[in-house]
Amino acid sequence: MTQHAHRSVRAAVFSAGSWGTAVAKVMSDAGTDVIVHARRSEIADAINVRRRNPGYFPDVELPAALRATTDPAAALAGADFLVLSIPAQSLRTSLDAWAPRIGPDTVIVSLMKGIERDTDRRASEVIAEVTGIPAQRVAVLSGPNLAAEIMAGQSAAATIACPDEHVAVRVQQACHTSYFRPYTSTDVIGCELGGAVKNVIALAVGIASGMGLGENAAAVLITRGLAETTRLAVAMGAHPATLAGLAGLGDLIATCSSPLSRNRTFGTHLGRGLSIEEATAATRQTTEGVKSAEAILALSHTHNVEMPITEVITALLGGKITLDQATAALMERPPKPER
Repeated sequence: MTQHAHRSVRAAVFSAGSWGTAVAKVMSDAGTDVIVHARRSEIADAINVRRRNPGYFPDVELPAALRATTDPAAALAGADFLVLSIPAQSLRTSLDAWAPRIGPDTVIVSLMKGIERDTDRRASEVIAEVTGIPAQRVAVLSGPNLAAEIMAGQSAAATIACPDEHVAVRVQQACHTSYFRPYTSTDVIGCELGGAVKNVIALAVGIASGMGLGENAAAVLITRGLAETTRLAVAMGAHPATLAGLAGLGDLIATCSSPLSRNRTFGTHLGRGLSIEEATAATRQTTEGVKSAEAILALSHTHNVEMPITEVITALLGGKITLDQATAALMERPPKPER
């Protein structure tokens, strides 16, 4: 025990996008030794020299202890945690390249909120498949976490889910600060689906907002969106309480209500009449809901679950229905008893 007493916990955060940077800051503030893997040398240099990430948060000073590198092997050397914050659709390819460098005891923490197209797999499933790492060493962090607020040190909370509760507690300790409060769970499925489906619901709320529909309409979409998310998650083995918690309802409210949310913003652009290409250019960052909608709908068919909002959004994104048809379909479902 004594030989490890002075060794601080190490985390490698891949990569230096907005959410990756925010979690790197949180972990560093929590006393974890953090190294960020950035793809571009100018970002790594700016983090190391100027304590800034000019690509995302040019005005926020990063902790002095935080370091960055463009070398995946250097980042992974001796890492207790590999924190993954990359687009869900490039996870498999990226992990293939990094897997040989991952240590035999490294815990992988997924920050990703998407479902892989073509395979319909959740991020934790892709991680286990590509790396061969057992599910007990893969954790998921999810909750109402708008990166800009966390970078500003504003209060937030999240759920850390892992089949092994001891591992969840270790991750919790590595990112617990005065402004960021993590809770633990063993319901990985519930956490991942809550995080993925809420992006699709946020697109619907954004569309309604862009079309000038009011707060009542947004509340209807959030409530019905939670219902369809819960139906799918429970059919896949999640606990319903998870969807009523931070990774479900909490994340859904933050993403659907905030102009800081990129999925809601993307939807608003569509609601105002922009094309998908124009909305993509205007949003500038990865919009997981656009990428994952089809895979989520495929999961709903596999598990025989009705997901009317997801269905409408997928049809709209695929060019199968017009904006007016989508809005009508979202707001004019046939009346039936609410369960």
